[in-house]
Amino acid sequence: MNKTESMMTRSSLGLVRVAAISPALRVADVTGNVAAIVAALEEAATQGVQLALFPELCLTGYSCGDLFMQTRLHEAAAVGLAEIAAATARLDLVAVAGLPVPVDGRLYNCAAFLAGGRIIGVVPKIFLPNYNEFYEARWFRPGDETQATAIDLAGQMEVPFGVDLLFSAANFARCTVGIEICEDLWAVIPPSGDMALSGASLLLNLSAGNELLAKADYRRELVSQQSARCLAAYLYAGAGAGESTTDTVWSGHSLIAENGRILAETERFHFTTQIAIADMDLMQLEHERLNNTTFGAQQPERAFRRISFTLPRTDEAAPAALLNRHIPRTPFVPGDPRARARHCREIFSIQSLGLVNRLKHIGLTHVTIGVSGGLDSTLALLVTVKAFDLLGLDRAGIVAVTMPGFGTTQRTRGNAEKLAELLGVTLRIIPIHAAVRQHFQDIGHDENVHDVTYENAQARERTQILMDLGNQVGGLNVGTGDLSELALGWATYNGDHMSMYHVNAGVPKTLVRYLVEWAAESEFSGAATQVLMDISATPITPELLPLGEDDELEQKTEESIGPYELHDFFLFYAIRYAFPPRKVYYLARLTFAGVYDADVILRWLRTFYRRFFANQFKRSAMPDGPKVGSVALSPRADWRMPSDAVSRVWLDEVEALSL
Repeated sequence: MNKTESMMTRSSLGLVRVAAISPALRVADVTGNVAAIVAALEEAATQGVQLALFPELCLTGYSCGDLFMQTRLHEAAAVGLAEIAAATARLDLVAVAGLPVPVDGRLYNCAAFLAGGRIIGVVPKIFLPNYNEFYEARWFRPGDETQATAIDLAGQMEVPFGVDLLFSAANFARCTVGIEICEDLWAVIPPSGDMALSGASLLLNLSAGNELLAKADYRRELVSQQSARCLAAYLYAGAGAGESTTDTVWSGHSLIAENGRILAETERFHFTTQIAIADMDLMQLEHERLNNTTFGAQQPERAFRRISFTLPRTDEAAPAALLNRHIPRTPFVPGDPRARARHCREIFSIQSLGLVNRLKHIGLTHVTIGVSGGLDSTLALLVTVKAFDLLGLDRAGIVAVTMPGFGTTQRTRGNAEKLAELLGVTLRIIPIHAAVRQHFQDIGHDENVHDVTYENAQARERTQILMDLGNQVGGLNVGTGDLSELALGWATYNGDHMSMYHVNAGVPKTLVRYLVEWAAESEFSGAATQVLMDISATPITPELLPLGEDDELEQKTEESIGPYELHDFFLFYAIRYAFPPRKVYYLARLTFAGVYDADVILRWLRTFYRRFFANQFKRSAMPDGPKVGSVALSPRADWRMPSDAVSRVWLDEVEALSL
């Protein structure tokens, strides 16, 4: 295994493939139930599952009633458990299954953790329902009453036993498993809360909840919320339709959730085995916990023993496709049109309200804003118009300034002027050619040398005009850059980098276009909508280099720094979840397969990290602006990074990926 391969294994990327299984079963038919469980394990193994969860009392069936007091049922279950344990070695996976276990003259409803052909530990159920159709206290004792810490079971001596067990993978530091059983989750304070606070990242629930009208929805909410509250992966395996229907029905509802999201679930009401499989991201969960100070401040009420086990297949190559784990190409933009519209409306409102409050605080009725006919300045102008409308101010107090320069096209200038007129704002046209040429003369720069001095002089001249006009009209200068430009440092320091309030500071480039299109359809109409749609279709460019023949653009931003859809993808996973370059690269390759090849992704990933570190000094001096999403780069709130931090550790890993 070379260095690149060693960085791209399941464990190095924090991935574990799990299954929640509702097997076909018959009440008290231990032999048949064990066969169904082993067959399900065989199917799960073919799909690369590393850990499989089965329901409560699945070896015997949950609805055995007074048969639970039969010695023969206990003996058959123990023999069957040994058979399932042996299958874990043969199939190279971990299994957790439920059975009744007599200990010291008391019977317990238990979960057995099986790996490598052995019983690694046994966890008894704590909360026993004894209401309505449930009578568990008739047969079982609560697990937290036991004095035993180890038992002999299925021919194996000194098996760890108790409600205080956590199972930690010796070969996968992020993987610690906690187990609770059915009613435990319905408790006011479920045991899984203490397990999570003690380090369990993967929580398992063996259940036999019956089916009632609307109970499935409640179950989903319960599982989802507990996974969110614990910042954990949560597997719930429900007993199948083969349970006794004397007075109630079971549906075989199994669920897999992660931090509030249901990733997979089985179809209900089937008599055949149903399997839900998903890839869990324990690296992502680890970051969520590290980042959540409330989680870190809490201490568990219960102490736990950690039992070591080996998680199979951790050194295998990371999967070529993630199961039931959608990785969107544009993580900042919802794929569903209705969700996207709601998203855009809320962001637009946040931006507008931020500016409203700033104008009210200062007591201003005028602003200046540079308009280029591009996406960013258009969004900022629309937000400003909304803010003025909310304040009841005359839109004429918005001084929109277009400043044609050496690279300005007729299309962008025309759109800027048309939009200003249609919106009823004050338009100022101030060409910068002469002023910039004078500046070149003053500093001794050859106008024919189209370097960074040539470009930045134009950006700073425009900012100077906007600031001075602001003084002239008694107004505030509204910034127009976006979050993606801040991340990459794609702004001229003390040029377009600077303003008096930065309404787009929290909006990534991939979202700007959708916001403009949403506003065109939802906030405006007629000719304004047509202009906005044409602006949305305009190539992204700073318009700082001279035009070619026929007014043709010679400068397109994404040809210089790379596609924004890639950079926004990198930004989201590198900052929101603090993933290392190898994980960002892996996810990008999966998501952009067929769009960009591996070398292209690696090239722009290198650019992203180099520019992100090199340009922190610009973010350290950025103006105020509203946060709108989970990724923000304000030095006063979300992102505090030294401007002279060294990027070597990250770039070294990027280089290693190319070996």
